[in-house]
Amino acid sequence: MTPPTDSDLLPGLGQRVKLLRARRGMTRRILAEEAGVSERHLANLESGTGNISVLVLAHVASALDCSLAELLGDETTATPEWLMIRRLLHGREPRELTEAHRVLSDLFGASGAAQNRRHRIALVGLRGAGKSTLGQMAAAELGVPFIELRDEITRLAGCAPIEIQALYGSNAYRRYERQALEETLRQHDSCVIATAGGLVGDTANFELLLNSCFTVWLQAEPEDHFNRVLAQGDQRLMPGNRNGIDDIRLTLESRASFYAKADCSFYTSGKTLEEAFTGLMALLRQRTGGDLPAPGHDSKSPLHP
Repeated sequence: MTPPTDSDLLPGLGQRVKLLRARRGMTRRILAEEAGVSERHLANLESGTGNISVLVLAHVASALDCSLAELLGDETTATPEWLMIRRLLHGREPRELTEAHRVLSDLFGASGAAQNRRHRIALVGLRGAGKSTLGQMAAAELGVPFIELRDEITRLAGCAPIEIQALYGSNAYRRYERQALEETLRQHDSCVIATAGGLVGDTANFELLLNSCFTVWLQAEPEDHFNRVLAQGDQRLMPGNRNGIDDIRLTLESRASFYAKADCSFYTSGKTLEEAFTGLMALLRQRTGGDLPAPGHDSKSPLHP
């Protein structure tokens, strides 16, 4: 592997920090607070102009819940086994990596949760894609419970997700997210789940979802995401609306390869609500071979009696 030059090390580092931050749904202010550095210092780091110290970089990595190796763009070198696995996988085609992941999942039992996978439909994607609206309609059509995962996180924590992150940090939020997902899977044999857009920021939570549900990535144009979220009266992703669409594009860029792990994708832009719903149901029936949850199939007690 060719080592980076001085001219591309800092810009590359800054871009990875931005992508990791966007993937986890953290604002620059929140990351600065959790890392214990100034927002201006962090802005310089992300722009590729800050000659940041290793100690401060370690704080940033900790706040992003990643290793320094990941932040620097290298894979782990903790053990000889990791080095050999890295060499074995290096340069493989995407389809080969997908197959390797499947084999490892089978080897270590991750596929065991997939027994009734097609009876749980999970919608993933950025806010404004239509997960809540289409999810409720799909659940009503199928006669199964609709689960808004953000509501379950709020119920467990006793406060909204934005308050969890502000009070306790993003890692605490991920723990509540994991608990909410595990409870939902344990209590429902079949359902439709609308996930939070940032769920892919925790690979363990996302893998649990992929292994336990039939997943659909709802896609839309950045402008549609922007306008739909504004119409909901929520401007958290775009303070002042000055760089809102650019922020959405960056977030989509950082998460696209993860969302693409879903079983299939459905494009909602340019469709009426009825067209989107009809198209989504047709896609689900086609891709599941008609093996969709039937009314009354959910034999377990609901989260809310």
